[in-house]
Amino acid sequence: MASSPSSPFGLLTFFSFILLVSAIRIDIIRKPSSSPAVPKFREAPAFRNADDCPPSGHVDIVMTLDANYLRGTMAAVLSMLQHTSCPESVRFHFLAARPEPEILSSIRSTFPYLDFRVHRFESRRVRGKISRSIRQALDQPLNYARFYLADMLPADVRRVIYLDSDVIVVDDVRQLWEVELGDKVVAAPEYCHANFTKYFTESFWSDPELAGTFKGRRPCYFNTGVMVMDVKKWREGEYTKRMEEWMVVQKHRRIYHLGSLPPFLLVLAGEIKAVDHRWNQHGLGGDNMEGKCRHLHPGPISLLHWSGKGKPWLRLDSRKPCAVDHLWAPYDLYKSSSVFLEE
Repeated sequence: MASSPSSPFGLLTFFSFILLVSAIRIDIIRKPSSSPAVPKFREAPAFRNADDCPPSGHVDIVMTLDANYLRGTMAAVLSMLQHTSCPESVRFHFLAARPEPEILSSIRSTFPYLDFRVHRFESRRVRGKISRSIRQALDQPLNYARFYLADMLPADVRRVIYLDSDVIVVDDVRQLWEVELGDKVVAAPEYCHANFTKYFTESFWSDPELAGTFKGRRPCYFNTGVMVMDVKKWREGEYTKRMEEWMVVQKHRRIYHLGSLPPFLLVLAGEIKAVDHRWNQHGLGGDNMEGKCRHLHPGPISLLHWSGKGKPWLRLDSRKPCAVDHLWAPYDLYKSSSVFLEE
């Protein structure tokens, strides 16, 4: 007669069966996926220069290269090539923390005609200097690569546009490139209506020496995800060293909460060339904690920026997009699994 689960022998047999099934299930779950580590993208069209493009003079764009943001990077590149009259004159510099052949292969297959170079960012340069911020994504070493781009780029690169991977450019990027910097090292849209004090802690403002950093300046918030930078002046002014000095202060005093932004504000706020706000419609990703939907600000737009926690590709995939995410979707080159089935 078969043992019942209530008898000692039957109970032992019953639990042995459960453990066996559990083990099998765990084994199935842990089986390596056959899907590629790097997303697949459709090949972008070939973009050619208009007849009136100057024969020389590149527009140098710098972006970080991160597998987690690759989908955003691809969309950003496509938007720039699509909206400029001289796409073959746009040269991309990608800052990467490690060599990733699959990512480079993906870029080449998606943009066969793209002029790009990859520069290695040594994460060890900042690992001991980074302090915890309000969001883990802001603490990644690659988020600080913009501090060091002047050290990584070739000597012949004298000016760059630095862009985050969560932007879409809907105007000719050459217009931003041609901004007159004068004696300034950085140009970016300024937001002087923002409450500047909130970017630093009470301990910062209560210390006369620290608060005196802004004496003689009219500091305004600017978003470091869109900047025109004079690389030569950056090197000559040792701006990287000045940023690092504030990171050391932060380690000991906890004077801010927002990752790589505050050192830029401490060194450059009130000392940048102001650019029209249409070149950074930022905050479309919501705040850094919840990432709730936001609407566009009134006025002309040349660049859309999903700064904040919410990223358009994630919200679209979750089928819970914000209204502004539909403006990003036309530039998405990602091949979803449904596309694979259709092919």
